[in-house]
Amino acid sequence: MSSPTEPRRAWRPGDELLYRFRRPDGSTGQIHPATVVADDDRGLVCWVPAGTAILGTRLSDGRRVRDLPLAERFAARRVHFRDRWRGVSTLRLVPERDWWSVWWFFEPDGAFRNWYVNLEIPLGRWHGGVDRIDGVLDLVVTPDRRWSWKDEDEAAQALAVGRLTPEQLDRLRAEGERMIALAEAGRFPFDGTWCDFRPDPAWPVPSLPDLAEAR
Repeated sequence: MSSPTEPRRAWRPGDELLYRFRRPDGSTGQIHPATVVADDDRGLVCWVPAGTAILGTRLSDGRRVRDLPLAERFAARRVHFRDRWRGVSTLRLVPERDWWSVWWFFEPDGAFRNWYVNLEIPLGRWHGGVDRIDGVLDLVVTPDRRWSWKDEDEAAQALAVGRLTPEQLDRLRAEGERMIALAEAGRFPFDGTWCDFRPDPAWPVPSLPDLAEAR
């Protein structure tokens, strides 16, 4: 595994990278290949279109984690498998040090559906991408900037079993509240920026490398 503490480098539009989710113990969760749109002072902006091959996780018997009762989800053994990013395409703004990323969801016809604030713990960059810990708690923001929390029950369970610390959950919720204020005010990234985004038609679908290299 490459170190996330390597010196920062700017990626160029069209570069491919890996958006890796780590678990608190350092093991690998999901991995999403992405194409770079921009990389500047606002953060990395990358594109994960529907149909992209990803490294997913599921239960060893093939069931989805969400098929389990809430009390069992964070203790169950998960295995990796090759999957696809389905349904919507996503443009993702990933600041290097902030505890969130914002995802623009696009319908198959290219119409903007909504924003999704994925609350995350940043772990830094490495030469092949970015590493984050999923913060479980999330926000959904509609085009008219109405908002709602998502997965509050899972976040409470993650806290109960030690998947998140109280300090981490407090920080994640505070970041979410800050994003709510920006959404209500119609300020970036909820000001319409990138809502009409279209990828360069010359870009191939980002590829998932050999699993040993990806992890």
